Amino acid sequence: MDTPAQKPAVNAMDGIRVIDVASYLAGPFCATQLGEFGAEVIKVEMPKGGDATRKFGTPTECGDSLVWLSEARNKKSVTLDLRTPDGAEMLKKLVEKSDVLVENFQPGTMERWGLGWEELRQRNPRLVMVRISGYGQTGPYSGRPGFGRIANAFGGLSFLAGYPDRAPVTPGSATIPDYLSGIYGALGVLLALRARELTGEGQVIDIGLYESVFRILDELAPSFKKTGFVRQRMGPGTVNVVPHSHYPTKDGRWIAIACTTDKIFARLAEVMGRPDVAGEGKYGTFKQRWAIKEEVDAFVGEWTSRFDRAEVLHLCEGAQVPCGPVYAIDEIFEDPQYAARENYVTLDDARAGEITIANVMPRLTGTPGRVNWLGPALGAHNAEVYGELLGLSAADLDALRGRGVI
Repeated sequence: MDTPAQKPAVNAMDGIRVIDVASYLAGPFCATQLGEFGAEVIKVEMPKGGDATRKFGTPTECGDSLVWLSEARNKKSVTLDLRTPDGAEMLKKLVEKSDVLVENFQPGTMERWGLGWEELRQRNPRLVMVRISGYGQTGPYSGRPGFGRIANAFGGLSFLAGYPDRAPVTPGSATIPDYLSGIYGALGVLLALRARELTGEGQVIDIGLYESVFRILDELAPSFKKTGFVRQRMGPGTVNVVPHSHYPTKDGRWIAIACTTDKIFARLAEVMGRPDVAGEGKYGTFKQRWAIKEEVDAFVGEWTSRFDRAEVLHLCEGAQVPCGPVYAIDEIFEDPQYAARENYVTLDDARAGEITIANVMPRLTGTPGRVNWLGPALGAHNAEVYGELLGLSAADLDALRGRGVI
């Protein structure tokens, strides 16, 4: 069985305390990344039921889903009803002793509870507040609800996914915008903490789910504004380069080949036994290939179809042509590269048994991240956090529990 990486002497985020009041994926993923590198992350959940992510995805023996166990890693769970005056006040006390607060409610929700930025900054002027929502905190759509699927669509990615004669498809996963926004949120925290070192003050990080998608659409925006070009769905292909797609192999699998320059295409043509089509040949330049893109892709696909995928990989790799297998998840777990890089890790969870999860990213050589534990039981850290951090006694906790605050 795999084990978590050895704990470094110093963690990159040591001394940083994060309060995670978010739900589902974008905000929590932001906090998760900080926790992987040593931040203390306190996950605040509703007393009854907890975070909806606990029931989202494949269930396990302990009642919590695999999504929860994986993405709530390294977090301490406390229960707190923020809608009650006592609950709001307790959160403010936690904020006084923390560096970062992450939320992803619809804009205005935290304000209705008396927990908006202006209220929280009065209790802690050094606070960094991450606010992730469907459309951001401003603009005519700010009040609309939003999820990853909507962000993929509104952000411009879904329109590009699929074939031109069919409906747009989900690009990979409906959760891509959530993960992307979580990454941008974590980056924002690092930038804001650095700025705090210079100014002594905290600030708000305001992210709309769709903005994270729009940001990664390469030249889509400048190309349209400069030339009026509206990119359409292109199946597995792409603009600007060809051959650059997925091609079938003899054993019923697929291989990705990417010829981003004329020189790379010439190497591919050589290994295909058709050097005549490169250089001064009919496919020698990008302009020539792009004018008859479908013909070029069919030309390459006919060649790959003569060989098993492993054979195509061997031939392309020998010629220094960028290529790779189009993997399903079972093939990922068979590949030695994933194992050598420890891209997944298996933990023995007291509640759910052995669970294998994606390992920490990015990889730091001096202060690497680490998975210490999987998503905890609801309220598992109430006594620790409220007792040690806020100084509440067992009797205080019993009283709060009786009133439904925790």
